[in-house]
Amino acid sequence: METSRRNFLKAGGACLLGLSLWPAVRVLAGDGPDVKADAGALKGKRWGLVIDMRKCWPQYQQGCRDCMLACRREHNIPVIDNKDEEVKWLWTEPYKNAFPEQEHAYTPAAIADKPFLVACNHCDNPPCVRVCPTKATFKRPDGIVTMDYHRCLGCRYCMAACPYGARSFNFQDPRPFIKEENLDYPTREKGVVEKCNFCAERLDKGQQPACVEACRVGALIFGDLDDPNSEVRKILAERNTIRRKPELGTHPSIYYLV
Repeated sequence: METSRRNFLKAGGACLLGLSLWPAVRVLAGDGPDVKADAGALKGKRWGLVIDMRKCWPQYQQGCRDCMLACRREHNIPVIDNKDEEVKWLWTEPYKNAFPEQEHAYTPAAIADKPFLVACNHCDNPPCVRVCPTKATFKRPDGIVTMDYHRCLGCRYCMAACPYGARSFNFQDPRPFIKEENLDYPTREKGVVEKCNFCAERLDKGQQPACVEACRVGALIFGDLDDPNSEVRKILAERNTIRRKPELGTHPSIYYLV
């Protein structure tokens, strides 16, 4: 009984300390970190991605995982076998999981039985940004929803708010599980949330996202959704595409050709 009472008092003290520090946290958080890009950075008003699954599926069936491996190497994503603790930036889901609102009894087998590449959708109206108490999650002027890992408290409000399951929590120190460390990108710590950032660090250096660059068949097309002359806009104007859970009003920036 005494142990339980002591633990209760400790928990209560921690909560009071957090509340007392909250005003300071809000002041320090501001409106999100300033983002400074190189002179040669790729310029875009709202970045978006088109994924041509008909080009992707034949390669995937042959064992191609180039885009996912490139993403893992670029961002020091740990390889954790425990499914409950794995960290995912770019991965695959079956159609019924990726597009539950569009799945029905007569969905063509050519689609229903196939895997779909999924990641953070970099929504134009991101619910994760609204709920983050320290603004560790913020939306850049170019539409990318990214993170400042140093501001993350690990509260996981963003994970609860994201309707796409696109965020992962580091339940343990991820660094021992990194196979090939990229010294140009920061590693994370235990208790921090992370997700796809559309390779913002590469765009700021004038490079395409790692997954786009690694794709051998051109299944990933990246560009400015606000530029009518960009390749992504031309594809969207010529071919029918679908997005994940559009009925939620988040306005995802990832489109699928099926």
